[in-house]
Amino acid sequence: AFIDLFSGHSALYAAARPTYPSRIFADIAALCPGREQAWDVGTGNGQAARDLAAHFDQVFASDPSASQIAAAAPADRVTFAVEPAERSSLADSSCDLILAAQAAHWFEPEAFDAEVRRVAKPGAIVAAIGYGWWYVDPQVDALVADLLRAVEPHWQPGNWLLIDGYRALKLPGEEVRLPPTAIHLAWERHQLEAYVRSWS
Repeated sequence: AFIDLFSGHSALYAAARPTYPSRIFADIAALCPGREQAWDVGTGNGQAARDLAAHFDQVFASDPSASQIAAAAPADRVTFAVEPAERSSLADSSCDLILAAQAAHWFEPEAFDAEVRRVAKPGAIVAAIGYGWWYVDPQVDALVADLLRAVEPHWQPGNWLLIDGYRALKLPGEEVRLPPTAIHLAWERHQLEAYVRSWS
């Protein structure tokens, strides 16, 4: 069953979540056998989908939260849909890339694996990316560590997959790891607070 932890603050999520460095999408696209269609599964409100559209003819961006999809900004070559990761409307063997950005830890693994195998073209890439941990300065980092200890008992088990860099995540195919890429942000305090409030 879909655990809906973001619909209540979709607008905040859209405003507060940072975008990924464009290099990530270029590196992933370079591994793909073709560039016809990418599936951004668990798209939230499309942060990754819009960047993927620079590399693919068509991007199908799906999320089970209608509220998240409603908060997505339209983008050329991106089609948004309210659908779970485990049951999409995509055709068999239709995707060159299946990407889960900050989302794979929410999926039901066996059902998602079966759906990936159904929609992937031969040689397609299945990728999972997410935000690593972040650092500001020793004083702020100490406050964040205290916050983490307070919220730790309330996180879903899947959160630990993400915190661990998806090292224990099982996806179909042979594993390829790209080098980590840093996101450098010049944020004011209110922006950092908004990001924390956008968490599950």
